[in-house]
This record gives sequence, C-alpha cells and structure tokens, in this order.
Amino acid sequence: MSFTNRLRQLAQPIWQAQLTHPFVVALGNGTLPEHKFRYYILQDARFLGELARVFSAGALRAPDSESALRLTKLAEETIVVERSLHEGYGTKWNLSPKQMTSVPMAPSNYAYTRHMLAIAQSGSAAEITVVALPCAWIYCVVGRHLLRHGPPPKRHPYRDWLMLYASPEFAEVQRWMRKKVDQWAKTAGQEERRRMEDSFVISSRYEWMFWEMAWNEEKWPV
Repeated sequence: MSFTNRLRQLAQPIWQAQLTHPFVVALGNGTLPEHKFRYYILQDARFLGELARVFSAGALRAPDSESALRLTKLAEETIVVERSLHEGYGTKWNLSPKQMTSVPMAPSNYAYTRHMLAIAQSGSAAEITVVALPCAWIYCVVGRHLLRHGPPPKRHPYRDWLMLYASPEFAEVQRWMRKKVDQWAKTAGQEERRRMEDSFVISSRYEWMFWEMAWNEEKWPV
C-alpha cells in the first residue's frame, strides 16, 4: 500500500462523512440556500489566500527544482483559477475582489488555516504538501461523487463550482501532490511520517468542519 493510500485509509470515516454532509448533499442537488453558499464562497476566498502561502512555503523547502516550480505554480493557480470562480459569484452579488477577501474569518476557517501555516513554518516539503493534500484530494472526490450521474443541467445554480472540482485538470493537482508525498515518504524518518499522518487526518477533520461551518454560517460566539 502506498503512503497516500494509507493516509486515505486512516481518514476514511471522516471522508465518508463529508459525502453525506447536508451542505454537500444540498450543493450537489441544487437545493442549497444561496445565503449559505455565499457564506461558504466568502470564507473560501479567505482560505485560498492562506493556502497559496502554504504552497509558496512548500516551494521554498522543495528538495528539487521541478517540485519547487510546480508548488510555485500551485500557489499561482490557487489565486488565479479558483479565485476567478469566486469573483464570478462576487460579480453576481455586487462584491469587489477586495470586499470578498476582507470578510472576517470564521473560527473554523481561522483554525484550519493556522494549522496549515504552522506546518508551513516548520515542516519539510513533504509535511507541507501533506497538510494541504486533503483540500485538493477531498474536493476532487466530492466533485466526482456529486457528478457521478453526469454533468448537472445548465440551470443548476452551482454548476460552475461542480464542473471545476470534478474536472480532469483539478484531479491532476491531487495526483501530482500524492505522487510527491509517496516519493518523499520513502526517505522520511519514522517520526516525520507520523507527523505527516497526524497533519493529514487533522486537515481532513477541518475539511468536514468547513462544510459544517458554512452550513451553520458559523460566527465567533463572543
């Protein structure tokens, strides 16, 4: 079993819970209230800015130039490709890009990004890639799961979102990340591999919490 397959096995109950989360189910069938989707998109816009910093940190720690270039490209694509999707919704809601990225972070979003940034500050390239892997891999799994019966109709309110995350291009991101993690795990020490397992599972938990956060439109309690 590859290292990333072992990671998936460790987090499988968490991943399975995401596919049945009410936010994900409603997103897929188009019944998700727009105000909940808007909350999600605005929080995700904040999340992506921090994720780009994580990829940039990975590029600095990368042991070879090819990996450094690809991680740098991932940082750019995180901002350009996914943000373009967000800005399309922002135009619909009469929000500027600046307004979209100035919304205060919800507690779960703040905690998730601090978890990733802590690894980015002190971890190896392998650890940094692993902490961000659930984000790319889970969205690919969710996108394909929701489109398992074919593309949504053009009238589907969240068609653009579904088509992006079920696309072959997005799937390639997680394939490359898994390939590098498997490669680097072979030369990592036992303690480093344990840290990679822990951070992967924690990120997987935060991915579930992100759906929950959006479903409940989470706010700071005080």
